[in-house]
Formats: sequence, C-alpha cells, structure tokens
Amino acid sequence: MLDAKTIEIIKSTVPVLEVHGQTITKQFYETMFKNHPELLNVFNHANQRQGKQPTALANAVYAAAAHIDRLEEILPVVKGIAQKHRALGILPEQYPIVGENLLAAIKMVLGDAATDEIIEAWGQAYGVIADVFISVEAEMYQAAEQQPGGWRGFRRFVVDRKVKESDVITSFYLKPEDGKEIANYVPGQYITVRVKPEGQAFTHLRHYSLSTSPGHAYYRISVKREEAIADKPAGIVSTYLHDAVQERDILELSAPAGEFTLELEPSSQHPVVLISGGVGLTPMVSMLETLLEQNPAHDVVYIHAARNGSQHAMRAHIHQLTEAHPSLRSYVVYEAPAAGESCDKNGYIDLPWLQTVADSNADFYFCGPTPFMQAVNRALKQWGVPAERIHFEFFGPADSLD
Repeated sequence: MLDAKTIEIIKSTVPVLEVHGQTITKQFYETMFKNHPELLNVFNHANQRQGKQPTALANAVYAAAAHIDRLEEILPVVKGIAQKHRALGILPEQYPIVGENLLAAIKMVLGDAATDEIIEAWGQAYGVIADVFISVEAEMYQAAEQQPGGWRGFRRFVVDRKVKESDVITSFYLKPEDGKEIANYVPGQYITVRVKPEGQAFTHLRHYSLSTSPGHAYYRISVKREEAIADKPAGIVSTYLHDAVQERDILELSAPAGEFTLELEPSSQHPVVLISGGVGLTPMVSMLETLLEQNPAHDVVYIHAARNGSQHAMRAHIHQLTEAHPSLRSYVVYEAPAAGESCDKNGYIDLPWLQTVADSNADFYFCGPTPFMQAVNRALKQWGVPAERIHFEFFGPADSLD
C-alpha cells in the first residue's frame, strides 16, 4: 500500500500528465525498444507508428494517477488491458523493464521538474500498479490453461478453410493441429495470431475477433486486408494472411480472451441492437448467431454499415438468418452504393434513422472504425440510452469516443 505522502505526490502530477502524457509515453517506447529490442516481438508496430499505443498508455497512466488512492474504480480497465496482456504472453519479469523505462522517460521529458521525490513516488506507485496487473494476469493464465480444451502460450492450428467474404474480408477456419479439444469462448471475444512473415525481423501478433458462435470444432476469424493509404503502410499481418497463408498452413494462436462480451440475462426483456461498421461485424455476427441459437424468440435488430456491396461481408448469411428468424430484423447502410445496389439507407447511420428501426429501451452493442463508433455513441447518448446499456469494442488500443 502507498502512504499518504506518496499518494499526494502522485495526484499532484495529474495536471502535468494531462499536458505531457503522450510525449512521455512516446519517449518511453522509443527508449524501451532501444534498450530491449526483443520486445518488438510482442508489440504492434503499426500502433506504434500511428501513435495509438502511446496515446492509450498515456490515458492509462493518467487514469492510474487520478485514481491512485482508489484503484478499484479502474479495475474494469485493468481487466481489459490484462486480457490483452495474457493473450500476447506478457510475463511478470517484463514489468520491471517497463517500470525502469517509464521512469526514465518521465525524467527525460520533465527534466528538473521531475524531482527525486516525484520519481521515487512514481516508482512506488508503479510497483503497486504492476503487482495488480501481475496478480490479475496470473489468474487469467491459470483459467485459460485449466479450462477444458485450454492451453498456455501459443498453440498450432491448421487453416482448414479459407473463404473470401468480400473484396476486402476473408475468413479463416482454424482447427488444432493435435486434433484435441479447443477452449470455448464467449461471443465477442478474440484470439491472438502470432506470425513471422518472410523478410520480417520480428514476430507479429494481432488480435482477431471470433466471427461465429461458440461450440464448433474450429475457430473462425474474418480478416480485413489493410491496404496502404496516404498516412499509413499496408497491414503486415493482414496482407500476409490474405496473400501468403493458404489452406493446410499452420498458424499459432493463444486461447480466446477479451472483456467485450454478450451480457444478456436469460430473463431480460430488453431488445438487443447490434451495430457494425466494416470488419466490425466480426464480434457482432458471433453475438447474433448465439442469440438466435440460445433464445430464438428474443427481439434482435442487426444493422451493418459498409462503403458498398463489394466490401460487405456475409450479407447472404445475415439475410438467411433474417428469413429464418421472425424475431430478427436486419438493415444495411451503404456510404456510397454502386449503381443498382440495394440498401436500407444511403450515407451514414444517424439518430433520426436509428429511431425508426430500433428501440431506445434496447441493449446496444457496436463495433467498427473509431469515427463510426463515435458517431453511434453520440447518437445513443443524444437519444438518452443509459450508459449501462451501451457496449462497444475498439480494434486495437483503447481510444476515446468522446
């Protein structure tokens, strides 16, 4: 536990972190990778280049400082980060490395303002925070390994089928090479794929949402090919999966993880509204299939937004589900439909249209690009939907929807 003086010092640095947090975390990653290049085998290089990871860490450090005297209040955030750490294989012995380089970055950015007293206080605070993460992650490692079909670390899976779902999205059906049982999962969770494409100096790990309901003898992920655009290069892992990985090839996976899951009480009378943008459909389809399998009479609305029909994955599958289940209503929104393409709305999802197809008393789940999720979240708040009935997932480091 931290003494009152240390807590006071940490809280006094909150305004400084608000201003300099991203500069500190950017310096932290540069310093750590220079001192420990082996960690480049774990971290997402694209998120580093785009600044997403430093921003997410800055937000986490700021939240930890602001809540240093009541860390239990940010436990949900801790658990979400810990899930990703467990899926990536982060180990207790790596935490001192992070702490050493984080303190060095604070000192480097703040200069003389980072007094010995402040550095010592942050050293103590980091130790407490690291112990919380290590403890939570130890429980997660144990649970992942000891569950039926579970395992620790990475396990070899065979690409049983590779199915093109649209011009940009391909599904991979993955079966364990050893033919043994695989761990179950909750709709909305993801698996982590570890690959080392030819010509790459380091391994690369990516989280991919499981895109079908649980209970099969395989896992399915549906991956969008990330092409190069003006401000970022092509996705290393997504292009490798699309171009190089073929049926019968081997991929290494960690056991399913993630906190963004379907949280429907069996007795719930609230309708469920699932909203996806682009490849954000992957956890939504898993949730939708599960809802229809477990409670076919439950009122469900599924809304999917895509640029046009060529980029719309699984449209025929969702149409078949809609035809087979009277309790399901599905809608399609195209930003720029091609000539002759049909959809329920041109342009973007907005509140006036959403109010014509959904009920504000519903539980809402949504996933997609950050601007898309910001727009959906803003609309739901304007509609007066309570925060406890709004659920969402970021692909990549946590961002802000405000």
